[in-house]
Amino acid sequence: MNLIKALHWRYAVREFSSDSIAPEQLQQLLEATRLSASSYGLQPYHLLVIESPRIRQQLVEFSFGQDKVANCSHLIIFAAHTNVGDATVYRYIQQFSAVREVVPSQLHNMAQHYKAALAQMNNAQRQEWAHQQAYIALGNLLTCAALLEIDTCPMTGIEAEGYDWVLGLREKNLTTTAVCPIGKRHPQDRTAQERKVRFELQDMVTRL
Repeated sequence: MNLIKALHWRYAVREFSSDSIAPEQLQQLLEATRLSASSYGLQPYHLLVIESPRIRQQLVEFSFGQDKVANCSHLIIFAAHTNVGDATVYRYIQQFSAVREVVPSQLHNMAQHYKAALAQMNNAQRQEWAHQQAYIALGNLLTCAALLEIDTCPMTGIEAEGYDWVLGLREKNLTTTAVCPIGKRHPQDRTAQERKVRFELQDMVTRL
């Protein structure tokens, strides 16, 4: 399936079937999401893949009764880091050093630049910035899922604090940004047959 055809095929699923995503497909989707862009490459978020039916059922209460979080194949949680700052930069520098085979001391100027950029924000701004990076990854997941013919339904209509409580995220210095049930659309989900409503290209794009 080519890109544009895949994006026309994609929609926000209202009802999932009982079919499960193949492990190799799930792994490919997660790897594609891992490769998402982020500001400075810092990736200040974490993904949780909820396979447990018991946990997913618990989360329905904090999803305004939307049972698709329980009935999907897998539920992907995008959780932003809550301790954004010098530790975020240190984590990235260690990874950069290992991947590029550069001693950390040679990355001092880079680290200081990143730390200074984050220090210009207050705590609330840093948290919002972390959420924004998670949304970039969510967008990438949606596109890649469409190319793999995996159905999705991105959701922000949830009680994030409830998700944090069920999943014990506060203790892990994380907080829920958004969630995305994935799986296969139910054959009786009539939404799949409805026309996609988007503004025309000329109404969305200005060339200068």
